[in-house]
Amino acid sequence: MGAGPRRTLRLLPWTGPEAKPCFLITDDEGGRLSRLADITEATQLDMGARLLAHAEDLLPDATEAQLRFLAECLTEALRDVLRVAESRELRTRG
Repeated sequence: MGAGPRRTLRLLPWTGPEAKPCFLITDDEGGRLSRLADITEATQLDMGARLLAHAEDLLPDATEAQLRFLAECLTEALRDVLRVAESRELRTRG
């Protein structure tokens, strides 16, 4: 029996119905869905960095409503960044 292509499991940077994780099983790291996931991860990381910079500027003079909205946005960004980190950790262990 020959060893075929190595199939990997990748946690995707988005969730499915009911906020459940989505996974891609592939033996092609350069496939269309893998490239889309790479672009999405890069976008999420960039947006998180921009949001953090905005938060640093906003905090000194923010109203209560602005702080609440900022906390919601930062929570979402942190969730995205942690999913990217988990996905990358799984791929390096794989």
